[in-house]
Amino acid sequence: MHAITIPEPGGPEALVWDEVPDPVPGEGEVLVEVVAGAVNRADILQRQGFYDPPPGASPYPGLECSGRIAAIGPGVSGWAVGDEVCALLAGGGYAQKVAVPAGQLLPVPQGVDLAQAAALPEVACTVWSNVFMVAHLRPGETLLVHGGSSGIGTMAIQLAKAVGAKVAVTAGTKEKLERCAELGADILINYREQDFVAEVKEAIGGAGADVILDNMGAKYLDRNIQALAVNGRLAIIGMQGGAKGELNIGALLSKRAAVSATSLRARPLGEKAAIVAAVREHVWPLLAAGHVRPVVDREVPMPEAAEAHRVVEESGHIGKVLLVAP
Repeated sequence: MHAITIPEPGGPEALVWDEVPDPVPGEGEVLVEVVAGAVNRADILQRQGFYDPPPGASPYPGLECSGRIAAIGPGVSGWAVGDEVCALLAGGGYAQKVAVPAGQLLPVPQGVDLAQAAALPEVACTVWSNVFMVAHLRPGETLLVHGGSSGIGTMAIQLAKAVGAKVAVTAGTKEKLERCAELGADILINYREQDFVAEVKEAIGGAGADVILDNMGAKYLDRNIQALAVNGRLAIIGMQGGAKGELNIGALLSKRAAVSATSLRARPLGEKAAIVAAVREHVWPLLAAGHVRPVVDREVPMPEAAEAHRVVEESGHIGKVLLVAP
């Protein structure tokens, strides 16, 4: 088979479409013939040499894919060769085939194109685990999503609205904010021109956001605490604004607030399987009913992954950028 390899860390040109050995499904795994993968910022960090795959994972980038089951490994039940699936991966999605733990498989939702289903596993699992399983967003509460037009952001908007929450988003252009509004966002904040702390508080009567989903990390830490409501919950899922910040414990105590930080890739298989099962139970019916949809900016041939990485690094896209396998 062929896969995108990274012979040496570097810029997008470091991604090389090369012939590699076929993976073999082990105990509890299935082999998926990949139709499409999706680009995540973790892939960019891996390409740059800053985010190695967990031990035992595929060395190739790609944290999600869609395709058809080509073979079943020992100890797997409930799946059959030919099933159309999408999958949460620890790596290997930028390839024509990938071995996947059966607990990280999801059926392609009713009404969703097979290739576009590749845009779902990472964002659905990230949003559901952080916003609902950890931060416990409830109907009537307000969710603030930083990067509302990203893959994570577009999914967070839709899921929060589906459960009856109010949604505030930050984004850097009018076009991105308009797309967020189309998806259901109620409060639109251009972070280049507006102060999200002031805008959120003004929009909801000074109370602040009940839950904040943050991809920035250190840069936004203090202001996120300011923007929280009493009993608010800050869920940090990224470090685009740095890894080390100063936390005002006094402000946190005064609001009886909580801060959590999680990642998916290195979690034990059992934890990933539990998240995937929760997503199948709660999110997949919303997809089947048409209340939630994947948001795909463009599809790029997988051998041209370098171009897809350039698009994502420049943040000119809305939703996900897909890589379609030849």
